[in-house]
Amino acid sequence: MARAKFQTLTEQMFYTLLCLKNECYGMDILDRVPAMTNQRVNIGSGTLYTLLEQFLEAGMIRETKVEGRRRSYILTDKGREMLQREYFRLAEQLKDYCSIFGKEERL
Repeated sequence: MARAKFQTLTEQMFYTLLCLKNECYGMDILDRVPAMTNQRVNIGSGTLYTLLEQFLEAGMIRETKVEGRRRSYILTDKGREMLQREYFRLAEQLKDYCSIFGKEERL
């Protein structure tokens, strides 16, 4: 059975939405994600623009400006709720890990 879209977020989805807390252009996201993750997460431009289109269609972000080919976006309330749900899901996973391995295994 297929998984419902956006039931959980990939790292690229999570960090794209996180960047859009403040209005920015797609190119800004391509720069910000590696910077905020110490180069651990990168997003290719094809992946990013596909995600932005999907987020727009789902109402998770909205377009704020169009300047030729440059478009800027910002998170909507729906996108913020999805990001928060993912944050809580990840926090629960961390809590489960710590309960199994104990405090000595924390990073």
